Amino acid sequence: MSGEVILERRGAVAVVTVSDPERRNALTLDLSQALADTVAACEADAEVGALVLTGAPPAFCAGADLTQLGESREEGLRRIYRGFLSVANCSLPTVAAVNGAAVGAGLNLALACDVRVAGPKARFDARFLNLGIHPGGGMTWMLQRLAGPQTAKAMVLFGEILDAESAVRHGLAWSHAEDAVDTAVALAERAASAPRELAVATKSSMRVTASLGVHADAVETELVPQIASMDSPAFAERLAALKGRISRS
Repeated sequence: MSGEVILERRGAVAVVTVSDPERRNALTLDLSQALADTVAACEADAEVGALVLTGAPPAFCAGADLTQLGESREEGLRRIYRGFLSVANCSLPTVAAVNGAAVGAGLNLALACDVRVAGPKARFDARFLNLGIHPGGGMTWMLQRLAGPQTAKAMVLFGEILDAESAVRHGLAWSHAEDAVDTAVALAERAASAPRELAVATKSSMRVTASLGVHADAVETELVPQIASMDSPAFAERLAALKGRISRS
């Protein structure tokens, strides 16, 4: 297999690096499968509370391998999608450290994360129309939900490329930083410091409430997991610690 997916642990944060620098981390069928397997392993590891995704310099991900993409039909495309869809469907909180160009399917990979931190060399580039191919993998849905219809159309139809500052301004990235990976890890550590089951349940609820149109439905959606969290040992411990601090103040 050309390239590899590297897994590094920083405390409770798993740093996952797509690494094929000579080809700017372009996604092959094997590399996409390796990414999906790595994400699944992180979800299965009770010691992992959040995930940071990045690419080996100089790029984040240059998209799908064009040779394999050109030869693909439905089954091949779905296999290429497998890597970034595993990130999109990950139950853990995810942060993309976009340290270079995120192009085509590489943009999908960045969009699949919950939050994006953009480094100085970050570039968000849809690219599909320039290659003469229709967007795929849900790009148009993800972009419009994150950045709105106008920004999505500027990027997809008119070829606008966003740098780190523009990505933040248009809502595509949360922040930009000199060291995207370290900043992403620091952000991920906040989620990883919460009880794992609570973070997973909260992310699950946010997926549901994002599609609701009525406040009352959101109240009902959150009620059951909120009661469950209040019955947990973690909440009892943190409540006791808070009461202790208040009594000493």
